Amino acid sequence: MTNISRNLARRRRERLHPLALRIMHWVNAATMIIMIMSGWAIYNDEVIIGHLHFPSWITVGGGPEGALQWHFFAMWIMAGNGLAYLIYGLYTGRFRRMLLPIRVAEITAEMRRALAFKLAHDDLTHYNAVQRVLYIGIIGIIIVQVLSGLVLWKPVQFSELAVLFYDFQSARLVHFTGMVAIVGFLVLHVSLALIVPRTLVNMLTGGPDLQGEAQARPQSQRHQSGKLAS
Repeated sequence: MTNISRNLARRRRERLHPLALRIMHWVNAATMIIMIMSGWAIYNDEVIIGHLHFPSWITVGGGPEGALQWHFFAMWIMAGNGLAYLIYGLYTGRFRRMLLPIRVAEITAEMRRALAFKLAHDDLTHYNAVQRVLYIGIIGIIIVQVLSGLVLWKPVQFSELAVLFYDFQSARLVHFTGMVAIVGFLVLHVSLALIVPRTLVNMLTGGPDLQGEAQARPQSQRHQSGKLAS
């Protein structure tokens, strides 16, 4: 068997969520929760929106000083994990296979199905158009969060970067808005996982073998999935 044949055979046996991806997913989930809850404690020390305060029982750090330590601790882990995830997704071609293409007609159709509670969950090995938009969007939001966070962390050292957000206070507002978007995504993500428990089980076990799943599909679905992956 040639090297090419072995590589193809190994790829055919690839699970929906390889081990490396699962590890990065759960590391990201844990650090994201720590960053959000510590960020709420930091926000409480200098609020942005009127009298909005987060109750202490959903914050981490016990005050701004401790919250900052937790925030920076999680930040470095999340930055390294996020960089590894981007490299992995680009190098393996997973982003191209799972997140592209994105077509407006497909997004509209999927949104109509969602509003009518008629979303199909038979094939979990590929994302629908709305899922692709959400995942690409959350990756973009996290990148903006990193940039605005750097401005808030070192406003003098990253003064040129602050121009992207106009000024320091605007960077704070963007960072807060990004947090709201991430929390909204997490609520939706967890809700869908509870509605379709197989998605959660797949992220723990690795999910189905992609070759076996592809062979089990009707010919029409295999042809359509092949077009999406190309």
